[in-house]
Amino acid sequence: MSVLLEQEIYAQPALLAQLLDCELDHIQQIVRSLPMFRYVVIAARGSSDHAATYAAYSWAALARYPITPATPSLHSMYHLPPRFDEALVIGISQSGQSPDIISVIEEGKKQGRPTLAITNDGNSPLARAADHVVLLHVGEEKSVAATKTYTAQLAVMAAFAAVFSGDQSAIAQLQSLPEAVSAVIAGSQAIAERAERYRYMNQCTVIGRGYNYATAHELALKLKELTYVMAVSYSSADFRHGPIAAIESGSPVILIMPEGSVLADMRRLAEDLSHSGAELLVISDTDAALELAQTRLALAVSVPEWLSPITSIIPGQIFALRLAQVKGLNPDAPRSLRKVTKTV
Repeated sequence: MSVLLEQEIYAQPALLAQLLDCELDHIQQIVRSLPMFRYVVIAARGSSDHAATYAAYSWAALARYPITPATPSLHSMYHLPPRFDEALVIGISQSGQSPDIISVIEEGKKQGRPTLAITNDGNSPLARAADHVVLLHVGEEKSVAATKTYTAQLAVMAAFAAVFSGDQSAIAQLQSLPEAVSAVIAGSQAIAERAERYRYMNQCTVIGRGYNYATAHELALKLKELTYVMAVSYSSADFRHGPIAAIESGSPVILIMPEGSVLADMRRLAEDLSHSGAELLVISDTDAALELAQTRLALAVSVPEWLSPITSIIPGQIFALRLAQVKGLNPDAPRSLRKVTKTV
């Protein structure tokens, strides 16, 4: 059976290269043209919201801009929009169709603030509403679960962080990403065999921290969408504030822990979970982390930590795909879902 999702996962390196080629100069132009702002408000849902979570780390770390999530329901349901004084207002949406996201951008313009849309459809209502538009350049995403649009959104947010920072080395690191993603995909072929072990898994926990807090959320979503596993995501810090008590012998826990500032904390948590008898699945580029796992989802290459969410999600995407196939599910047509979700 031809699987569209698989094709879209494997297309990501070329599409990321195309995106950066088409949009990096454009992003630099947008940054030069923006008026002064002190913080960023981002409206997004689903996978796009996870890209916004990534931006909260990358923009703050590289460019010192604080980011806050928008509250779309205040706009579309309560009709009580907050003040956007001194804000840059951003909407992220693969389709650009969701009314609640559009309402935040429209309110930003009404208040005289600069607005930016990040979307795959330049003719969408979201794109038409914004002052500036950055396109994802990934073509039509036919499978319901977002893969190539998600990594493209991460790359756009990373590009803005790098350009705002003025650090040319960060831009150079960003431009090396397509090659790194290609290597991670090539190194993930054995995941199909490992997925069989989890055929009867119906719940699990997914943990990341820092930049990869977003990856934990996104992987948990992919597992829910594609395999119907009730996957719950946490940061390692929040997990210790209560949820860890629910872990018992045999509980599956996925840890996203590439090299970086939070690796030591993630290793301590992995060791504690191992002592509790948890079943550990580890996504990492370090042998010391992988050795703690029953199932190793190795990253074939290392990238700077601030870019690691773009590579770290790849084994997760492939694992969710293969697990869906092992369970006899159609990964291109998850139940109860449509490609375009319009929330109000």
